[in-house]
Amino acid sequence: MELLDKFFSQFVDIAWGQPTQLLLLGAGLFFAIIAKFKPYRYLAYAFDVLRGKYPSKGVGEVSHFKSLTATLSGTIGLGNIAGVAAAIYFGGPGAIFWMWVTAIFGIATKFFTATLSSLYREISPDGSVNAGTMYIIKNGLPKYMLPFAYMFAFFGMIAGLPAVQASEIVRITESLFFSDVENFAYIAGAVMATITAIVIIGGLKRIANISALLVPLMSIIYFGAVFVIIILNYQQLIPAISSIFYEAFNFKSAVSGGLVMVILTGIKRGVFSNEAGVGTEALIHGTATTTHPAKQGLVAMTGPIFDTLIMCTLTAIVILMSGVEPTADNKGVLLTAESFQVMLGSIGPLILFFVVLCFGLSTIFTYSFYGTACVKFLFGKRGIPIYQFIFIGAVFGFSVGGFDLAINVVDSAFAMMIFPTLISCIWLAPVAVKKAEEYFASIKK
Repeated sequence: MELLDKFFSQFVDIAWGQPTQLLLLGAGLFFAIIAKFKPYRYLAYAFDVLRGKYPSKGVGEVSHFKSLTATLSGTIGLGNIAGVAAAIYFGGPGAIFWMWVTAIFGIATKFFTATLSSLYREISPDGSVNAGTMYIIKNGLPKYMLPFAYMFAFFGMIAGLPAVQASEIVRITESLFFSDVENFAYIAGAVMATITAIVIIGGLKRIANISALLVPLMSIIYFGAVFVIIILNYQQLIPAISSIFYEAFNFKSAVSGGLVMVILTGIKRGVFSNEAGVGTEALIHGTATTTHPAKQGLVAMTGPIFDTLIMCTLTAIVILMSGVEPTADNKGVLLTAESFQVMLGSIGPLILFFVVLCFGLSTIFTYSFYGTACVKFLFGKRGIPIYQFIFIGAVFGFSVGGFDLAINVVDSAFAMMIFPTLISCIWLAPVAVKKAEEYFASIKK
């Protein structure tokens, strides 16, 4: 077991190394350039679609709004709360700036992946919709590329397991409220497994309905708490924001070689925050009811705005305004909790706990769909109940056990999903551009 742990620990470092991170950023730049940055011009229109101004009818399982909230429930959460704290610990305040850069190019990446996923999706005889990178490859690329579809689905099945979410929810809950309760992890694990079973067995529509409720509510609560912090401590806002820009281009860091670490840390945490290029969002956006593939692409590209440019920035501002220094023992969600306590008193960690709990659970629900969609591609419908049973057991297992090995395996799987996704989307980029031009022309009319 120790040998296996060491292997995956080293493998995940290689898999998420500089080439992968730069590939993700480079792909986003490529998509933006080949589309002549036109999708960015329709951001206002995309928000109009989200609020129901231009509803779509036809084949699909969820609405534009629910498809976005479902994917956001998979990205907004520990990555935006604990991930930002980790970014500041490893790369300093300047890493936040490079997270913003990643999100800006991630907008273009999500437009392309979602557009192509909607274009190449399959409709089952029962009316259910199958979409994602594997169907883009299957229906859009030559047959000899089909192994990449199976590669994506295989690793997507593994990446969907709820390693971090289940463990971190239990850890936060226990540290705040139940530190004296014996075997609390077993009790919490059983409760979470039961809740998960009730939700995920209902399929995507139930997951989307839960996400459509939790994501906006939790976002408003989180935004409200940060807004109060800023109002009460407005003198510290400008210095906090200034430190992000200053440290992003600090010449001393550049001379010492630290600037490279700042940039790469920001890129890595940005990718983990919005998952642009991984292909997870395409699994849900491709199933949405839409009148045109590019219309769903516009909806999808708003994701990095919400989860990185807004939510991650809120977390970073609180941490930087609080003055709490990250340490080796206090570099994740506990750093964020301590910052909230400094700024809001004892109620701060309670607000954060409530938000983390709801976002963590919604992430678990969404990840279950990611894994299920991949299992369906590999084994058909008969494999879904088996995977759901394994998934529910995994919620309990990760709640009570150590997860270092598991998280390294899951992170490695996510890295392996990037290559089929980006290869297929870069290959078919001209097709997506043609569809985009077609739809943009119809909007002008």
